Amino acid sequence: MGNILFLFFCLCLGLLLRHVKSLPENMPGTLGGLILHVPLPALCLLSIPDLEWKLSLIPLGLVTWIVFGMAYFFFTFLGKKYSWDRELVGCLILTAGFCNSAFVGFPVIEALYGKEALKNAIFLDQAGSFLIVSSFGIWVAISYSTGKIKKGFLIKKILFFPPFMAFLIAIFLSLMGIKPYGLMREFLEKLVALLTPLALITVGLQLRWADLRNNISYLTLGLLFKLLVAPLFIFFLYLFFGVEKNVLNIAVIEAGMATMVTSSILAATHNLRPALASMMVGIGVPFSFITLSVLYFILNLV
Repeated sequence: MGNILFLFFCLCLGLLLRHVKSLPENMPGTLGGLILHVPLPALCLLSIPDLEWKLSLIPLGLVTWIVFGMAYFFFTFLGKKYSWDRELVGCLILTAGFCNSAFVGFPVIEALYGKEALKNAIFLDQAGSFLIVSSFGIWVAISYSTGKIKKGFLIKKILFFPPFMAFLIAIFLSLMGIKPYGLMREFLEKLVALLTPLALITVGLQLRWADLRNNISYLTLGLLFKLLVAPLFIFFLYLFFGVEKNVLNIAVIEAGMATMVTSSILAATHNLRPALASMMVGIGVPFSFITLSVLYFILNLV
């Protein structure tokens, strides 16, 4: 409960800071850049080498990949059908395609299914949400913000993007069986601790209710997909394939979490509808507690 209250505190702090005139106007962009260059790469280096692969947990690791794939094809289709601009399509893919599997997800899973279930939730977050936002998420952010560019230039931008560089280093360390420990681990943990407060303060700084009217239809569509369509698809898909109950429960609840803060920051820092990206988090988090209650009730009927 404390973690969730802290989320709302940081979000409200960002809303309040927006009214401090002495702060620079480009503060959200500065903080977003700081997040992508410091705590996010630190999180890669800290978490990925600790990842332990188990065959029985593969369905959990696939949850975010499935949801991201659905979001990519669904919003790309709608974008072409209704002639949406690339910024809008990219924003909806990033915000509706990733779930807040850690900052909101972990306390919710622990409250519903106990501390033992956290091990499964952590695997889903590291093998799914975090791996894909560090690779394909960056690709979407860069390609949709820059338009049509040469593949070589795009690949270069991705390879030298700090979170992706850290991702590649972390994968190498994982394959070599090397994990951060001692003073290095302590440093990384302190840097990672900056991620949540900085990210939510940035979201709060960009959250303007005046923008709601211009984005209400896209926001509604994005939240419906993220909070209901995606988790219900995972529910019926995994039920059809006979996934064991404890894995099914966590997969559905995590799929139904609100937008991932990191993916929202990624969209905002690349000018992919920053206002909409912030609202997907700021409005999506409180609404998710209603939809998660519905999903929890459905799971108890199975």
